[in-house]
Amino acid sequence: MAEAKIQQTGDAAGLAALIARAAGERGGEARGLPPVDRWNPPFCGDIDMEIRGDGTWFYMGTPIGRQPLVRLFSTVLRKDEDGKTYLVTPVEKVGIRIADAPFIAVEMRVTVRDGGNVLTFRTNVGDVVEAGPEHPLRFVIHGENRELKPYLHVRGRLEALVSRPVMYDIVELGETVEIEGVDMFCVKSSGAIFPIMPAAELEALSQ
Repeated sequence: MAEAKIQQTGDAAGLAALIARAAGERGGEARGLPPVDRWNPPFCGDIDMEIRGDGTWFYMGTPIGRQPLVRLFSTVLRKDEDGKTYLVTPVEKVGIRIADAPFIAVEMRVTVRDGGNVLTFRTNVGDVVEAGPEHPLRFVIHGENRELKPYLHVRGRLEALVSRPVMYDIVELGETVEIEGVDMFCVKSSGAIFPIMPAAELEALSQ
């Protein structure tokens, strides 16, 4: 099989065509995600592609405006043990830059199952993920302004940064739970408990 020279492609549409052929994508047929975790191609260098903090994809300094292209690229993303993120096909992998998280959780739906809340998120690239034991939420206090940043596990080592409006919706669902002797402000989903911060710290921030 001839290698697709991803790093030499000069435009995002051409890059997408190479990835689609290499990954075995076919027209508009319904299909699942490519099995990128099972592929072990050679590393072929980095390309000038970046996912910025707001979830916008850039290729060679230009925003990728076509959502179907972004969706295609997102299906062949993989974060490896070295902490770097790659586009992966069966024949090669290339490195890209990630400013924060590769995805953004832009919408949340709350349903009730077995008497408890189930939080289901939609990402900016169309993934639908139910927070729970297999897809945990984690919360980080970031920067001098102590900004709360929630992250949702999507697949592999890839996460979605929860958008600010959705973060406020999560906080509205929070409750205090004692964990290992400490009162923690938490959110629950699918039977799992996800600590946000100590309840005392939340009280101090709200004053």
